[in-house]
Amino acid sequence: MNRVAQLLLPAIGWDPHRGYDAAQEGIGRALALGVGGFVLHGGEQDAVRALAKQLRHRSSVPLLIGAELERGAGQQFAGATGLPPLAAIAALNDVDALRRAARLTAREARTLGVNWAYAPVVDLDLLPDNAVTGSRSLGADPQRVGALASEWVDACQSEGVLACAKHFPGHGRAGAHSRTPVPVVNASKQELMDTDLVPFRSAIAAGVASIMTAHVAYPALDPSGAPATTSREMLRWLLRQQLNFDRLIVSDALALDAPSGAEEDEGALAVRALNAGCDLLLCPRDVAGVARALERALHARELDADRVNRSVRRRLKWAQWASPPNEYRKPSATDVVWGAQLADRVVHMVRGMPPRLHSPLDVLVVDDDEDGAIPVPAREPFLTALREAGWAVRPVQAPTNEPGRSLVIALFGEVHSWKGRAGYSLATRNAVEWACAAAPGALVVQFGPPRLVAEIPFARAVLSTWGGDSAMQQAAARWLVRER
Repeated sequence: MNRVAQLLLPAIGWDPHRGYDAAQEGIGRALALGVGGFVLHGGEQDAVRALAKQLRHRSSVPLLIGAELERGAGQQFAGATGLPPLAAIAALNDVDALRRAARLTAREARTLGVNWAYAPVVDLDLLPDNAVTGSRSLGADPQRVGALASEWVDACQSEGVLACAKHFPGHGRAGAHSRTPVPVVNASKQELMDTDLVPFRSAIAAGVASIMTAHVAYPALDPSGAPATTSREMLRWLLRQQLNFDRLIVSDALALDAPSGAEEDEGALAVRALNAGCDLLLCPRDVAGVARALERALHARELDADRVNRSVRRRLKWAQWASPPNEYRKPSATDVVWGAQLADRVVHMVRGMPPRLHSPLDVLVVDDDEDGAIPVPAREPFLTALREAGWAVRPVQAPTNEPGRSLVIALFGEVHSWKGRAGYSLATRNAVEWACAAAPGALVVQFGPPRLVAEIPFARAVLSTWGGDSAMQQAAARWLVRER
């Protein structure tokens, strides 16, 4: 077993056809190396629970098993409760709802064997064209975001699950995704200290267990131009020394294009990130190759052995701190119903009045995400929920204007980092404009942030759900049923 391999957390992805079976060979190699945990992407509840149990049984060290759970455990795991995006919950101005959302997320995660939630996002929503933040952010006001983030962290960690404030020192001013060339934030040091860093200070004061770095450069904080992930100035000096953060510093996914702004060997990148102050490295592509590179760097004294040992001890401390997976205080039926009610609360009209809709109903899907680089949620839950409510629903490729039929335009278009843009494509806007011209009485159900309504001025009636996850599709269907 390689001691430094404990600082690596490779990804495990769910295959729609083979489940986790396709990942077993890689899992075995990673466990033999002695990795310190895994990052789970997708899966069905029972399979996730079985996998987590298997991983813990086979590992020689206590594991950190993490997942991106900004929208509840249902964001990743089928059968778990999906919740609205953080921006939608924040817009309710209901702190108790935010805390309960965090508790529900953590309780479901723990019963599945996941003990680390990569949430909350504390990046400020400062640029409408930001291709990363979108509805993931808690807002634009630093003090309010800090206060809400603190509540989320406290509620999550009170259930024995690590929280993670991200992406340090703030991704809100970066107009592009964290890919080559590296995004640069040119704000002054004073501006960053007075705004972007405020929510991180609040999260630290609340006892957040981990902070994730941004693959973004901030010349005012580090004139070398190094992104935060590989910047000693930002991690060792600013985060450790000035902000007194003594818990886990974790890199954003190394599987993203190299955060150095140039093609770089993954092993060399990992060495630079650890030297800069990261404790843990998420989602390396070549786990064995990175482990070998780190071991060589230790022997060559390119990596400081004492610093590596501190990171190993920090990882062990927090892996032991996390509550073991069990059924204690598992989510109740009431919790699950409450999650659905929370989704219902955030669905609202953002333009016009609700048109008179009835069954039979035609649904025209316009999908801004379908050609994406990563899988997106299935579009069927919206139709299925309507049918289960007794509606006769028919998917159509174009408005038919048949007598007696209503039309809904289901517009899927969230802010995804792989798009490199925050709004709809020209093709999407044209498709919606054409459909609205052909059927002026249609309702556009916007499965995305409400601000994007500005990009479809030709739509007379627009309903916003904030996102396109299954939970929000079902909430939109319930809204239509109530309006009927």
